[in-house]
Amino acid sequence: MTGHLLPAEPVTTLDAHLATDAGGRGIEAVRRQGGAAVIDQITASGLRGRGGGGFPTGRKWAGIAAQEGAGRRFVVANGAEGEPGTFKDRALLRANPYQVVEGAIVAAAAVGAAELYLCIKGSFTAEIEAVTRAVREFQGAGVCTDCTVTIVAGPDEYLFGEEKAMLEVIEGKPPLPRRFAPFEHGLFASSPQEGWEAGPHGPGRRGDEPNPTLVNNLETLANVPHILAHGPDWFRSLGTAESPGTVVTTVVGDVVAPDVGEVELGTSLRDVIDAVGSGLAPGRSIKAVFSGVANAVVTAAHLDTPVSYEGFAAIGSGMGSAGFIVYDDRACMVSVARQLSHFLAVESCGQCPPCKLGSTEITEHLARIEEGRGTDADVAAIGGWLQRVTDANRCYLAVEEQQLVSSILRAFPDEFAAHLEQHRCPRPSPRPLPKLVDLTGGRATYDETYHRKRHDWTYDPA
Repeated sequence: MTGHLLPAEPVTTLDAHLATDAGGRGIEAVRRQGGAAVIDQITASGLRGRGGGGFPTGRKWAGIAAQEGAGRRFVVANGAEGEPGTFKDRALLRANPYQVVEGAIVAAAAVGAAELYLCIKGSFTAEIEAVTRAVREFQGAGVCTDCTVTIVAGPDEYLFGEEKAMLEVIEGKPPLPRRFAPFEHGLFASSPQEGWEAGPHGPGRRGDEPNPTLVNNLETLANVPHILAHGPDWFRSLGTAESPGTVVTTVVGDVVAPDVGEVELGTSLRDVIDAVGSGLAPGRSIKAVFSGVANAVVTAAHLDTPVSYEGFAAIGSGMGSAGFIVYDDRACMVSVARQLSHFLAVESCGQCPPCKLGSTEITEHLARIEEGRGTDADVAAIGGWLQRVTDANRCYLAVEEQQLVSSILRAFPDEFAAHLEQHRCPRPSPRPLPKLVDLTGGRATYDETYHRKRHDWTYDPA
């Protein structure tokens, strides 16, 4: 499914981008109108962050721009998607990297940032090549010649996509989340609150100012040229009052043809699964849908939920980055809970012991239940850890573990009871964790090495 963010034919040159109805219009607007006017338009459009949080983009930009005397300002474009079941940022960079780069340049100009960082996982080689080409062509055309653009090829860890950990990677350190948000404590700012490692000091590197830093997801930035070209009212004519515009969705799992598509916000989840993933095989029905690992499970009773921030909030879940993993009626939800919990346990960085220890313990007790060795004591232990796993958490990962596992326990108690009573899995149905390597032509390719990843982020030998 195509739209203004996903054109029918890939845009592979700057000239082709400038020939579209939005190409170059964002840069023209910020040059002609100034940063404050552009921020007002983004605010009026109602654009919300597409990385998962849904924070109003205009308010975020305005907050950075308003911090006078706070040191240097930076902009970071977050393309380090690691949420299982999500492929939208890579799809955007393959479809038109120029709209992403233009949106980032506009953001930097609007908030008064002289330096811009584009962060992508090093394993996304095709996407790095595409965005590098786009930056070079913009600069070769005389655009953004007065700002520094750095492309950061980061590690494959899930936490690289966490905005505070991303700043650490830019500064040359592991992806260990800081305590404070980037708008409070940004790039190259000096403070004892950071991570385990002290950063380099010296002229031009660090100071005592907070250096407020704007971090936006790639899809958020890709919308900017289109809003400035067509106006806030055009953008608000799409979607819902609280969630305007379109969203790039990924649908994988037990569907006929996994794919990425652009849909209008407010479309029902059922229709998104049918339109983007071509629905389920004949005779099968949906048991559960997960928006990555960051939100509560969506059951078959809520398939008519609108895909919007308020729609998912109304059922006690979240839209996240709109990467939907579909499980049909054959799936064992105890197995699913164990698998997704294991992902979070492995990806936890260990800075907060309750997160690392708790998610690991929860996974092990789920494995006992899945294998038929579980007892009521395992259920009780899981419940105890779910209450404590978020203690002193620096990032959202522990909350994800808590929300995800507890929601599965509440939604599918009979399946857990069956495992405990029968001492076996009634419906063994192993499925690969949808950690996507590639998604094209209705075919999803998963990371077949992930099962070997250890809790210290190293890998068992093949």
